Amino acid sequence: MGNTGSGQRRFTLPKRRLSSKRRTTKTPPPAHPPPSPPPQAPPQLPAIPQPVNETIVIALYSYSPRTEGDLSFVKDERMVVLDKRGGGWWKARSLSTNQEGFVPMNYVVDESSLKAQPWFFDTMKRTEAEKLLISCKAHSAFLVRRGETNPNDFSLSVLDQNIVKHYRVRNGPAPGKYYITHKVRFETVSALIQHYKTKEDGLCVKLGKPPSKSTPQTFTLSHNTADEWEICRSSLQLIKCLGEGHYGKVWEGLWNGTTAVAIKQLKEGTMSRAEFIREATVMKSLRHSKLVQLYAVCSKEEPIYIIEELMEHPLNKYLQLPETKEHLVIKNLIDMSAQVASGMQYLESKNYIHRDLAARNVLVSQAKDTPAGTTEGALICKIADFGLARLLQSQDKVYEAQNVLQFPVKWTAPEAATHFKFTIKSDVWSFGVLMYEIFTFGGTPYPGMSNQEALSSVEQGYRMQCPSGVTEELYDIMLGCWKSAPADRPTFETIQWRLEDYYFNDEVVGTEYRVPEEQIHS
Repeated sequence: MGNTGSGQRRFTLPKRRLSSKRRTTKTPPPAHPPPSPPPQAPPQLPAIPQPVNETIVIALYSYSPRTEGDLSFVKDERMVVLDKRGGGWWKARSLSTNQEGFVPMNYVVDESSLKAQPWFFDTMKRTEAEKLLISCKAHSAFLVRRGETNPNDFSLSVLDQNIVKHYRVRNGPAPGKYYITHKVRFETVSALIQHYKTKEDGLCVKLGKPPSKSTPQTFTLSHNTADEWEICRSSLQLIKCLGEGHYGKVWEGLWNGTTAVAIKQLKEGTMSRAEFIREATVMKSLRHSKLVQLYAVCSKEEPIYIIEELMEHPLNKYLQLPETKEHLVIKNLIDMSAQVASGMQYLESKNYIHRDLAARNVLVSQAKDTPAGTTEGALICKIADFGLARLLQSQDKVYEAQNVLQFPVKWTAPEAATHFKFTIKSDVWSFGVLMYEIFTFGGTPYPGMSNQEALSSVEQGYRMQCPSGVTEELYDIMLGCWKSAPADRPTFETIQWRLEDYYFNDEVVGTEYRVPEEQIHS
């Protein structure tokens, strides 16, 4: 006798032989009344009707309205998408409040997708996963990401004390297609994770909690600025001047009384409106986690404004702070370099050159979701100031500059400084100088030399000496960037993986690095 799926025991009654003649007598009543059927739960009706053809999404983060027409929601709130109009914003209706409005599309995901799971980090690289798990400092913290070699498989990354261990989650034929070991298989990745959260079953630890996901920047300020990014000057409030340079000032500001922004105010006459629009167009077309996000512009009258994502410090100023030199270790400096290389690798893949890569044009902020007392992986670096950036459209991937009145000589490759020919390889040269700035905590390149002396020395084969405390392996990356022949210099992709690989070298784990005082600002 078997069991039914409901848990009730099923009895097989003997078959009765029935007569072919129809009976006319009434069946006598049973000695005992039949048992009443078990009570059934009332049907659960949805609070709000859900159209069959509309997408149900779930919020990965909370969002507060910036403008009229925005929809307020909290993390894990479910919504129906009404219009995927593009521009980074969707129109949706909350299934909790029945309110309608616009939501940033990168704040929500299809509730049936793996991306809705708090432990799924999609295309995150192995090195990024290791840095994130180590920074959260929570034993048994874990995450799942897509396999880097086979996107049909997944990788489970787990923090065991201070070591991150990786397990390949294979995607085999159904049934029980997902597995780490052949003896235990699961229909879904979610079922696999749930299993290992209840028992180790061969893993190093029982799975704990995933690290939190950092709230992303919206693509534009609001749905109103998604297509028309020229905004009204009266919507901006200048709060505090963050710095001043050759082209103007940078302010901390507020847009629409709701959103903190950085406002780049250009000096009148320093840039034509056409040049300004070109810079803004470049910034608007490029989107990467290591590039500063452009939000909007005010260009119809002087002074011209560029409204950008707000960061805390220019990298060169941050490196010079006493508390920075007190707390950062060499792993932090390697991580900063790797983050910039990641952003430049993106530009490289899009055929853009920056032409002004330097610590002053990299911005840094403390990660919002970094646990208290954590330093590793807690700093976010983003490349800014694309005023000299250009798209390489010719087949030889060379840009010949026409106007070089303003020229960062000490950061510029010799072929660009003498013949005004720029390629992505000239950006690689500048990156080597940027690394020198980072590992000297904001030191000036070619100390004691004028611009002309530095250029002349470089043409004769001189290269800056290895900064004190820097290993041969790191200095070798700098020297590779400073090869005389541009073709001999590495790609940013190569630079990035070398830095990330060295980041996890056992020899540098926990190593402190202190630059001699006499080397700073010399």
